[in-house]
Amino acid sequence: MRDLIRNDDWNLEDVFNEFFGPAHLEKRNMSMKTDVKEDENQYELDIDMPGFKKEEISVTLKNGYLSVSAKNERKFEQGEKDSKNYVRRERSYVASRNYYVGDKVREEEISAKYENGVLSLIVPKEKPKEITTHKIKID
Repeated sequence: MRDLIRNDDWNLEDVFNEFFGPAHLEKRNMSMKTDVKEDENQYELDIDMPGFKKEEISVTLKNGYLSVSAKNERKFEQGEKDSKNYVRRERSYVASRNYYVGDKVREEEISAKYENGVLSLIVPKEKPKEITTHKIKID
């Protein structure tokens, strides 16, 4: 799949908060490891997304980019008290990744399935037009 480009979203604020921000307010960016297969008919992507529910995942196609994102965000107020004495709370995740598939895909036939922490996408390609030759009459 030579045309597929990895495009991870980097946010300097997240990098800063990773080192200096309060632990309970941090967002954790998750890496989305992906296996990609390609043949003349389609692309197949298997994306590791453990810990997410199907409802938290979004897949869109725009300008040839297939965008996969997920947000598992738990809201915690600073100084929040409950029956447990938490030292650190950081189980919130944001994940996103873009894949360039081009504009020669049949977007209405793209299918997705989420099972056991793996998002599987099938992206059918347009059939190449058959090259025909016809003779032009010259007057």
